[in-house]
Amino acid sequence: MTQQEENQRLGIVVSGSLNKGVEVKLDSSASIEDIAVGRFVTIEGQKRRFFGMITDVSLGLIDQKLALTPPDVSDPFIAEVLTGTSTFGALHVSPTLAIGGDVATLLEGPQPVKTVPSHFSVVNLASQRDVELVFGKEDKERFWIGNPLDMETKICLDLPELVKRSNGIFGKSGTGKTFFTRMLLIGMLQKSNAVNLIFDMHNEYGWEGSSEEGQRKVKALKQLFPSNVAVFTLDEESSRRRGVSTDFVVRISYDEIEPEDIVLLRQTLNLTEPAVETVHRMHRRFGKNWLQNTLALKDAEEIKELLKELDIHESTFQNLKRGLATIRRLPFIEPHAPTNAVRGILEHLDRGMNVVLEFGRYRDITAYVLVANMLARRIYAQYQERMEKAMAENTAPPTPLVITIEEAHRFLDSQAASQTIFGTIAREMRKYNVTLLVIDQRPSGIDDEVMSQIGTKIAFHLDNERDIDSVLAGVSGKSELKSVLSKLESKQQALIFGHAVPVPVVVRMREYGSAESYKGFIPREEAEAGKQAEKDIEELWE
Repeated sequence: MTQQEENQRLGIVVSGSLNKGVEVKLDSSASIEDIAVGRFVTIEGQKRRFFGMITDVSLGLIDQKLALTPPDVSDPFIAEVLTGTSTFGALHVSPTLAIGGDVATLLEGPQPVKTVPSHFSVVNLASQRDVELVFGKEDKERFWIGNPLDMETKICLDLPELVKRSNGIFGKSGTGKTFFTRMLLIGMLQKSNAVNLIFDMHNEYGWEGSSEEGQRKVKALKQLFPSNVAVFTLDEESSRRRGVSTDFVVRISYDEIEPEDIVLLRQTLNLTEPAVETVHRMHRRFGKNWLQNTLALKDAEEIKELLKELDIHESTFQNLKRGLATIRRLPFIEPHAPTNAVRGILEHLDRGMNVVLEFGRYRDITAYVLVANMLARRIYAQYQERMEKAMAENTAPPTPLVITIEEAHRFLDSQAASQTIFGTIAREMRKYNVTLLVIDQRPSGIDDEVMSQIGTKIAFHLDNERDIDSVLAGVSGKSELKSVLSKLESKQQALIFGHAVPVPVVVRMREYGSAESYKGFIPREEAEAGKQAEKDIEELWE
């Protein structure tokens, strides 16, 4: 886009309000067909410049009789005469920031609007300079994630600000969520001073992932940043077959599984309410070895005596055993695990390494929910203890941790949110330096309270009305944003709004998957160091 196009005049403000936005009458020289919902504009008020987004485009008539008896516009001259006199285009604009005019704004930068521009204020397309003034340029804290509609300006996210709260990425399957998540994790790795623990259900974030079409492989975190990323795996055989170099093989002991882990799996294991209560009774009876001892019960007389002692019905006990047998069949569950996965993860996180836990072939929801909830709960407990100790002794707190989960509604629906550690983390809003990055294609399945605590939301294409309403619940200007969200393209476009962006913005994702795009993700000093290392190796073998 040229500078002349950026400064193009669109029209003038004719009406509006602070709550509902302003109406703009298009100039006859501005083609309504060139204007898209989601574009940024500036409004030249008498005392201030306003920055806002186009949220609706419409057609207007000065004489309503024309709607009943349309004129013959086959003559281009007649059509040109009518345009701008009897017919006109109109825009609905939501001004969100004041970006110039008064002294305070010039000194302090963009400020939230508290008024509206005056009648007949001129409306222009926003320039690249305007967008950079609002979103900032790429630097040591800001990471380029894409471009606004029909502009080449870079939209950058403030990553240290982003990780201060839990965040969510939502959209239908195939819209680009995985690619954006991978890119956002790269940004956090480089610029947020936080470490990530990623529960990678589909093996997309560790060594390599699939392209949008699934026809080729793209590099993931470990290939791009080998010294900053550790790949843990539940399925060593799958990792070896895919050529993935792993750092740790996760095994879980029977005695590590607690009643809380089973309660979360009630629906997945098809457990009745009495069977869930039986889990707690077995734990009280056998202690930390409750699972192994329960599964080992075979003698009919022994079982009968135990059930009588604990006041458990025979059918309830059999229902529980069938559910627990599903867990026993998971190959990574062992009587005595040779390594401690929680300790291994914490050791890597403490060294500033990001941990990706691949699930290999074990992608069923039972394995994912069990492992993610169990490990996250213990790691969070460690962070809580460290944070409280740091506060008491006035020492440095632990490194901020972001936990990434897919299929988030499985952990955060209205029933599970109060029972999982992820619901606790979302509600406590970084109290112990731990936040979430949740990824889901069914945001309406996530508890309303949890959704209200998500700081920044990245919404790709959604076509379910309940999902759209869930993502936008509690957001100022919901109706305007709903119009923008509903008009997103089916792939690689997202509406970003919330804590980490000054105004809502529609972005077109930056490229990911080519050799050139990989270079763009690696800081210049690291790239130069890599080239020097390659040169040194070549000279050594000459």
